Amino acid sequence: MIDKTYEPALVEGRIYEAWEGAGAFAAGAGSKPGAESYSIVIPPPNVTGSLHIGHALNNTIQDVLVRFQRMRGKNVLWQPGMDHAGIATQMVVERRLREAQQPGRRELGREKFIEKVWEWKAESGGTILNQLKRLGASCDWSRERFTMDEGLSRAVLKAFVRLHKEGLIYRDKRLVNWDPKLQTAISDIEVEQRELDGNLWHFRYPLDGVRYDPEDSSTYIVVATTRPETMLGDTGVAVHPEDERYAHLVGTFVHMPVTGRRIPIVADEYADPEAGSGAVKITPAHDFNDFEVGRRNALRVINVMYPDASIWLRDNEDFREGLTPSAMQEQVWEQLEGMDRFAARKLIVQIMEEGGMLDKIDAHRHAVPHGDRGGVPVEPYLTDQWFVNAEVLAQPALAAVREGRTKFVPRNWENTFFAWLENIQPWCISRQLWWGHQIPAWYGPDGTIFVEETEAAALAAARSHYGSDTALERDPDVLDTWFSSALWPFSTMGWPDETDELKTYYPTSDLVTGFDIIFFWVARMMMFGLHFMETEPFEHVYVHALVRDEKGQKMSKSKGNVIDPLKLVEEYGADATRFTLAAMAAQGRDIKLAMGRVEGYRNFVTKLWNAARFLEMNECVRVEGFDPASVENSLNRWIVGRTAKAAEIVTRAIGDYKFNEAANGAYDFVWGTFCDWFVELAKPLFSGSDEAAKAETRATAAWALDQILKLLHPFMPFVTEELWAETGKSGPRRDGYLMLSAWPDLSGLSFPKAEAELNWLVEVISAIRSVRTEMNVPAGAKVPLVVIGGNGETTNRITVHQPAIERLARVSDISAAEAVPASSAQFIVGEATWALPLAELIDLDAERQRLAKEVKKLDGEIAGLGKKLGNEQFLAKAPEEVVEEQRERLAEAQTRREKLQSALAGL
Repeated sequence: MIDKTYEPALVEGRIYEAWEGAGAFAAGAGSKPGAESYSIVIPPPNVTGSLHIGHALNNTIQDVLVRFQRMRGKNVLWQPGMDHAGIATQMVVERRLREAQQPGRRELGREKFIEKVWEWKAESGGTILNQLKRLGASCDWSRERFTMDEGLSRAVLKAFVRLHKEGLIYRDKRLVNWDPKLQTAISDIEVEQRELDGNLWHFRYPLDGVRYDPEDSSTYIVVATTRPETMLGDTGVAVHPEDERYAHLVGTFVHMPVTGRRIPIVADEYADPEAGSGAVKITPAHDFNDFEVGRRNALRVINVMYPDASIWLRDNEDFREGLTPSAMQEQVWEQLEGMDRFAARKLIVQIMEEGGMLDKIDAHRHAVPHGDRGGVPVEPYLTDQWFVNAEVLAQPALAAVREGRTKFVPRNWENTFFAWLENIQPWCISRQLWWGHQIPAWYGPDGTIFVEETEAAALAAARSHYGSDTALERDPDVLDTWFSSALWPFSTMGWPDETDELKTYYPTSDLVTGFDIIFFWVARMMMFGLHFMETEPFEHVYVHALVRDEKGQKMSKSKGNVIDPLKLVEEYGADATRFTLAAMAAQGRDIKLAMGRVEGYRNFVTKLWNAARFLEMNECVRVEGFDPASVENSLNRWIVGRTAKAAEIVTRAIGDYKFNEAANGAYDFVWGTFCDWFVELAKPLFSGSDEAAKAETRATAAWALDQILKLLHPFMPFVTEELWAETGKSGPRRDGYLMLSAWPDLSGLSFPKAEAELNWLVEVISAIRSVRTEMNVPAGAKVPLVVIGGNGETTNRITVHQPAIERLARVSDISAAEAVPASSAQFIVGEATWALPLAELIDLDAERQRLAKEVKKLDGEIAGLGKKLGNEQFLAKAPEEVVEEQRERLAEAQTRREKLQSALAGL
């Protein structure tokens, strides 16, 4: 007997353990020999991570696809694993050591520290994978991989060495995003822009060969900067080639204050004539744009900072080259030496002001890049690093998308992909960390670099190079986490070995990801997949939207609006949480997640459970050999046809990655058709005396419930699996789990005549209910129904379905007439006009006044909203979520007005 209430907390863990124990998640589970393969690799979560709402959405979508394709009989692999998350993990372990008052990383040394990281990973790393299990993720956990495990580490070494020997990995001195706190290069995705109040200082740089006069603007050129400390590394001033104000100065020089360096004025289109004075200082070693200007104009590149971003002038040969400082300048330089960059900023501004070279200061709010882990402003920093020639690797990836071999869903994300890859820069892959894949490069005493997979191979190469055994020193840096992640689709399947998994499941079928890592992960997987495997790593890239709060605000801890998916699972169950995310996952539209929606879908779970209990109580048991095509009762034919249509809608929508349409199609059918109409209309048959009709209706109901459980399973796996087991206790024996059963193929099940008849009945009852609601007819009152102009078919239908109309619409009697009775509300269904005489039930004049008053009120609201949305200033200045909210309010008001106007017209 099905329990009275469904308790997710008591069911979900038990069912998940049963699935795992039965090997239901294993690659190929449930498929037949020779079945078409389908594979997805999980975007590997950080080993330090825990489940957030973005993970919940991403993995719900993956699980919907995987369960759907598994039920369709495909040979499915959902490959799980985790990323070692270099910086994040190293910071966690270092913090734990401090909290435990244990020796720090430097005191421990590299080897001992790495041991501590592995200890932490074994103890608490991978929390997120257990959290994904709570969500219902059906990965093949027996194949779980980790980017630092032995197999993936071998793949990383193989890839690095091969790319280096092909000339696609090289060492170079270039600018990188540098985190001065962590003292490592970081990737663009680890940089966050923070809006801060600052200043824009305008300085006067004296022209060379002219006596500087602060009162004479022809003796100097004005440049502006938000970072005066970088003046120490200035090697040029740029003006636009077409800026007539400075045309006579191009090719001349200025004397750089503070350093006394003589630097050229160059013409470069980077300078904006409309911004400030139109002249910009160029510091190639401390600004990415300046670095490119410097390259174009052969300017010197002078780094003036230590790795902690303090000022480096003493023993800095690049800085001192060509300078003959006065004693006073030496004194200033000595004062600046080792000074924090922001303290140096203040001192340099003071020196410029005292020298009469500070033109003006403007208050300036601007974006300042910060390291997301270190939390301090990032410094563009000139340093020796390892780079990948991404421009060469990007070309096949661009062609793969342009030629349609890999498709983005929604399609517009292809433009983002193209924009990034068409302007790609060398990819800095080295990090000044200890946790990660140590770069397989060894240095000889003369600086010669030997890149090999093992130290033994490097020593052998050195012996060949030097003619004798020579000691080598290994590069201490590790690889960027994204390097190993770029190999993920094939390294997890055993590459560089030629494994059966690679032959079966590569290339993968779908990739589900967020838009923020299209460049950092998706593009790099494309580049490496095409280079090493000579084919694209996936056929489709589904890019999901952002989950926001119910007001459309981006979630953040500072706003206090972060929604914890685990709390949703605890309170509402995994099925309701998953269904909410899927039902709102419209392509290209961010999700506004309101608790009311989750609660509503929990009610849907309860509705399904109660419907199954009701059918069980009415002896609706599956019948061996039941053929839905053979049913004869109109109601049963109708539900068979509607079930087939629902299966078609859900199947097509999932196949088109329209998860909201699939979920909502299933919801509308289950609640709106099966529960609200079929079950209600079937009640008289269940309790009637026609045994044949009763038996057929019971069998049909049990069959339809089976199809419903299958259609809902990808979205709501737990409650459907539990009901599958419960309903399998009677009737023919079930073989195995719902998750491994066959997806419904109900093509050809259509009964147009029965569908037209029952759709007519539903429309009539719905119209009567709507009129009663709009006219404020008391709920307990029964109303007469008069039919005007009905044809023979309508008359026959009324005869057959009169008991249902009277019961479900609270109608006292049904009669025919030549004309509409006085004081009646009217509606039209088919060729007939239907009238409800209401004079004896409500005050019609009062009702007209009430409806007219509500219409007038809505007219005012619609006008106000229309005016606001027609205001270009409002549209330009208001946040996107506010504009969207106003549009939604307008649409709701217009819909409500139409209903009221229709009701008023009906009177």
